[in-house]
Amino acid sequence: MSITRNEFIARPGVVNKQGHLPDPAELVCVEIPKVFDQCLIKRCLVYGCGPDTVDTDEELRSDPLNDPRIFTGCRNFQLKLISVEKIPLKKNPSYKKVIVCFQISFYADYIDCNGETKCEFYEINRTEVISKLYCPDSLAQISATSVATGKSSDLDSEIIKLELVAECLDGNLCKNDCDESVLDITLGFHLIVKCELIVQLLIPAYGYCPIPCECEEDIEVDPCEKFDRSPVPKFFPDQKLKPLFDDECEDDE
Repeated sequence: MSITRNEFIARPGVVNKQGHLPDPAELVCVEIPKVFDQCLIKRCLVYGCGPDTVDTDEELRSDPLNDPRIFTGCRNFQLKLISVEKIPLKKNPSYKKVIVCFQISFYADYIDCNGETKCEFYEINRTEVISKLYCPDSLAQISATSVATGKSSDLDSEIIKLELVAECLDGNLCKNDCDESVLDITLGFHLIVKCELIVQLLIPAYGYCPIPCECEEDIEVDPCEKFDRSPVPKFFPDQKLKPLFDDECEDDE
């Protein structure tokens, strides 16, 4: 049985009861980027001298380092889209061959022989080619006027978007040809390439989102009071024992 509107508070959340929502308040027209096609690129890159390949990148080697001892990890990954080229396919111009040039930057941390934590900055420039992606051309031309400036500008309704999840899989301290210490990084990343168009969609809505709750304040708590309220910890770890008998035992005859 569905709940009534008076019992329903419109707010973002997990829909955990299918069919229990009341009818929407209205149908609204919104203008948003809609994903028409997307694909995933998965790469594991190691250092390799010379031109970049599917598996190697020359920029994964650091500049000479002073007495490095231990590689500790990477942080602050950043993604920057440099350029996009879309080439229509002859059989169906709505499908494009997409060439994206982008840059991945991050910091790699290491500990030197004096026990100090140092970092090295990396910038990896890559080019990926997607042989076939559905990127239809927009039929409408979009122009917008800014209220603040009063100037009109043409907008590109076609969007190529990149989404990245990257991590350093390994870091190898070694010597280069000049017998200098360097750090070679093994980089793994997942890259999603999306083709979007700005479109108008008709969607059901429950009205405007409600005003959110007030931000929580950090209330200072006496550490002894917090300790007194906390449960007693386990004094021994759980035992990993197998059951003595099967779950289904036959009755004795």
